[in-house]
Amino acid sequence: MSNAAGSATPYGTLPPASPPSLRKPLSLPRLADLHARGEKITMLTAYDATFAAMADAAGVECLLVGDSVGMVCQGLHSTAGVTLDTMRYHTESVFRGLHRVQGTAWLIADLPFGSYQESREQALASATVLMQAGAHMVKLEGGGWTTETVRFLVERGIPVCAHLGLTPQTVHALGGYRVQGKGSEAAALLKREAHALQDAGAAMLVLEMVPAALAAELTAELKHCATIGIGAGRGTAGQVLVLHDMLGINLGKMPKFVRNFMADAPGIAQALAAYVRAVKDGSFPDDQLHAW
Repeated sequence: MSNAAGSATPYGTLPPASPPSLRKPLSLPRLADLHARGEKITMLTAYDATFAAMADAAGVECLLVGDSVGMVCQGLHSTAGVTLDTMRYHTESVFRGLHRVQGTAWLIADLPFGSYQESREQALASATVLMQAGAHMVKLEGGGWTTETVRFLVERGIPVCAHLGLTPQTVHALGGYRVQGKGSEAAALLKREAHALQDAGAAMLVLEMVPAALAAELTAELKHCATIGIGAGRGTAGQVLVLHDMLGINLGKMPKFVRNFMADAPGIAQALAAYVRAVKDGSFPDDQLHAW
């Protein structure tokens, strides 16, 4: 057996450690600089080491270990059944994938349903679990009462990404997967909540299924909090999609706001790179096709 064959890694799930990346690791100051310069921020979900490494190699700047793992990987009907231990496991997996290839992506992990609603102290304990698993930032859903939780975490050195609009953990209270912020009263409330979250220290804000005009207005108003859209039009500071959706392997109905980047790509690596290019040059999303 040759040396090359003898050194082969079983299963081949990850390449050997790569040379130090020419890109600098993402950080809050670097993300703030991208936001200030008007350069679009790219984000995708990741749930395992291999896809995390591939997305990082394609230049995706932020990887979100989303509680969407419950629906995508576990077959749950909603994200409400995802546990903190599940999120810890997948955060560790993604972190290992990035570490293995000396990746530079900023790693965000969702606080799952029931892990932060009880108290600020519960939120801190849950966030600590995910930060110790490798996350650089945690994400939580909702406005109003969450503002003081965000402030509590940020004051203790934990970066926070907020999430408004369609909040999947509370989809039953919202009456289903519907566009949020329609109408003057709903739009005004969403704006108030967004500004309060920014003032509390949230550095990023996911806007999901929010009218494109409202998302663009908020993006212009929020000077210190980068908006990341999903079904919120092209006017946000960045975009996020569920990895499996943008690769065209959704097992259900593909959401309106998704583009299948595998359709015109010879492989996954090329599809990921195409997503990064399309977000950066503003060709995705197309408000006529992917927004409300």
